[in-house]
Amino acid sequence: MSRREWLKLGTVGVAGLSGAAILASARRSGAARALAAAGLDQQAGASHPPGGHGDLAALRRGVFGDYSPGDGFDPMAFLTRFDYGKVSTDEQGRTVREYEIVAVDLEIEVAPGVWFPAWAYNGQVPGPTIRCTEGDVLRVHFSNAGSHPHTIHFHGTHPPEMDGIVPVVQPGEHFTYEFVARPFGVHPYHCHALPLKRHIHKGLYGALIVDPPGGRSPAREMVMVMNGFDTNFDGDNEVYAINTAAFYYQNHPIQVGVGDPVRIYVLNLTEFDPINSLHLHASMFRYYRTGTRPDHYDLTDTVMLCQGERGIIEMELENPGLHMCHAHQSEFAELGWMSFLEAVPKLAAGEGVPLHRYG
Repeated sequence: MSRREWLKLGTVGVAGLSGAAILASARRSGAARALAAAGLDQQAGASHPPGGHGDLAALRRGVFGDYSPGDGFDPMAFLTRFDYGKVSTDEQGRTVREYEIVAVDLEIEVAPGVWFPAWAYNGQVPGPTIRCTEGDVLRVHFSNAGSHPHTIHFHGTHPPEMDGIVPVVQPGEHFTYEFVARPFGVHPYHCHALPLKRHIHKGLYGALIVDPPGGRSPAREMVMVMNGFDTNFDGDNEVYAINTAAFYYQNHPIQVGVGDPVRIYVLNLTEFDPINSLHLHASMFRYYRTGTRPDHYDLTDTVMLCQGERGIIEMELENPGLHMCHAHQSEFAELGWMSFLEAVPKLAAGEGVPLHRYG
């Protein structure tokens, strides 16, 4: 059943996943071992009802039971979790950051009771948010513990041999990507093995944040990766979200302080749709395309992004209360891409999005 038929009839249709679910289940133990060997604290083998069927009619209305991170992925924690890698200094005095990335097969929960057979970096979709400063040397040790050939392609400037096109890393093989991080801004990374639409749609993507030398001004920072999931594999997404969990930030508003500087790194990794969008209610924001030009921005409340496009949103919410934030394609919003930013007069210690300071 297509997405539009789903919207019209409000029926549930994740049939057809059983074979993929069985295959993913069979590989869980191997994936968990690979993650453990890399020192990664993820629950790649989390158990759940096989072939779980969620009420997508209720999903469409946003009235379902609360999302539970049953596969070990916490959407609220992901929002503000930045991976700075293992840090050292090379003989030239440059900062070197090393990362361990493992591709695995596993099922993820994209809405309450709706499970998707994914391919994932480090047992999560999106993959870890890699963060560094322009000029740092990045060494990304990539292991393929999945069932298909994979790579990691980083957007930005680097030698072609580190571009993630070749070599294609076969199951059980390894490759180390090494390059100098530039330019500063926000960039996606994703698998570039063929067929591209399958490898990206299945979940092999994440964010790379390259800070400018000296950093940016302090702000409450977060990452929003726009994504979608074709749960019946008909080439149409049935579920949309930011950071994978449909409606999660609607049920759990993202808290910031009234008047506090807010910075959102937003990326569109949605497959099968030409564009995605973000619209903020009751306020405006400054949008820096790709984040490479701190002197150039648009003042707006809506941005459209093609696949792979990204930018930085900066704002201060002047009025207390819930500020709706969602896709301005109504169909996307009704199928999960719906959230709230909650501006509160005063945040208690440990509450809300942390204030990120540089240096």
